[in-house]
Amino acid sequence: MTTSGTTTRTDDQIQREVASELDWTPGIDAAGIGVAVEQGTVALSGEVDSYYEKSAAKRAAFRVKGVHTVTDNLVVRKTSSVWSVSEREIATNVEKAIAWLADAPNTVRAEIEKHRVILSGEVQWNYERVQAEQAVERVRGVTDVDNRITLAKRASAADTAERIKNALARSAALDAKAISVTANGNTVTLTGAVRSWSERRVAENAAWASPHVTAVHDQLTIRTN
Repeated sequence: MTTSGTTTRTDDQIQREVASELDWTPGIDAAGIGVAVEQGTVALSGEVDSYYEKSAAKRAAFRVKGVHTVTDNLVVRKTSSVWSVSEREIATNVEKAIAWLADAPNTVRAEIEKHRVILSGEVQWNYERVQAEQAVERVRGVTDVDNRITLAKRASAADTAERIKNALARSAALDAKAISVTANGNTVTLTGAVRSWSERRVAENAAWASPHVTAVHDQLTIRTN
């Protein structure tokens, strides 16, 4: 079983709430998705109509309290209309999707292998890499995204870990005292325990915001008591 705060949450409770969150989330056909939970690990199975629906289902599961891991066994159903979209159409729309980003990184390139998109190139910030993937996953016809975009090389700084710790301390969403930060050159490692997956993402994003970081090793765990 898992816990949130002082309230114990059973796998059955988590399973019901994940199912409810899937049903609540726009763009997801919850009826086609199976949910199994064991010790806070959620396994999603079944068929969906698109890669975007698959990604949305995984994000929905992570939003539920008590979930610390999600195993994605979802597949795009063979009868989905996405399979009828041509590679040429996918390529055109992927290019448009990237170009429409507010801070469109002109170094990003997309390779189409049937219905799979491989992103490559170099950007300055991690959020640009994330935005590119999120934009592409919405393109009709895409069934998988392989994000190989890298960050530009940066100068390291002696106080990188300390500055990230200060950023964590400023966040109202985190218990910064429970998180340890170490830096080795441009690589940062986060260790410790947080209360939820959303807190883990907040901490990770704070580390990525450093102008001296090109890699973040997130070794944070989600507390179970």
